[in-house]
Amino acid sequence: VQLAESGGGLVQIGGSLRLSCVASGSIFSINAMGWYRQAPGKQRELVALITDGGSTRYADSVKGRFTVSGNAKNTVYLQMNSLKPEDTGNYYCNARMYNGEQWGQGILVTVSS
Repeated sequence: VQLAESGGGLVQIGGSLRLSCVASGSIFSINAMGWYRQAPGKQRELVALITDGGSTRYADSVKGRFTVSGNAKNTVYLQMNSLKPEDTGNYYCNARMYNGEQWGQGILVTVSS
């Protein structure tokens, strides 16, 4: 499975961004997809995920501001609204499979005043 991310960049406080991730290869084994982020000096953390059954999970810090969508078989999107400086970091697409997981290369999101 290969993951291709797009949509990051620089945005002002309160702005919006939409991240996209498309999976290719042996996608039949994927059962969930999601987004993680890592800020400088911090551990990678779950932001949001969606299962192929449509269930979603969010970090408390993004509830009400971020929305995860996609079919969780080969696409996952993250709509980020009301962005804050603490949302800055590298965002990684993740695909969970029955026999492991795969990570994207990461995409930088910078929220600045």
